[in-house]
Amino acid sequence: MFATRKNRAERTTAQAWEYLSAAMASAGEAARDAGKQAAATADSAGRGTQRLADRANRRGRKMAARVDKRSQKLARKASKKGHKLAGRASGAADEAWSRANAAANALAGQKPGRPWGLIAGFGLLGLAAGWAAATTARAAVERAAEDEQIELAETALVVTPTYDGK
Repeated sequence: MFATRKNRAERTTAQAWEYLSAAMASAGEAARDAGKQAAATADSAGRGTQRLADRANRRGRKMAARVDKRSQKLARKASKKGHKLAGRASGAADEAWSRANAAANALAGQKPGRPWGLIAGFGLLGLAAGWAAATTARAAVERAAEDEQIELAETALVVTPTYDGK
């Protein structure tokens, strides 16, 4: 009985370690690939700018102004693409990093923390809904009491005593 528990625990630990290693490796690869793509994009934009600048030297100042405008456009485009790629890689790397940390914490025997922000948010939402329901119910009860009072006043039979002098 104890041997199977130990084997199961060792097997679980080995699987968690493999998962952790794979997650760390994939995070590193994702960041490395994104860096390579950003560098390649910036490099190709730089080569295009250089070619345009060489042509501008041959054709004069008018062409130089167009080349400058074009090179700025290409640089902006390369910068945007680089930022996009870096953002994608950053998101993938962040996800991989958080998963790797969760796996490391699981190996260490630590349980994940409670999402206190969500708990507090839903608690406040419930409090607001309860307050709105209570206010509405109180107003409805008051309105019903007023309506009943008006109805009693309208249908009340007024009896006036008469004194006969007999």
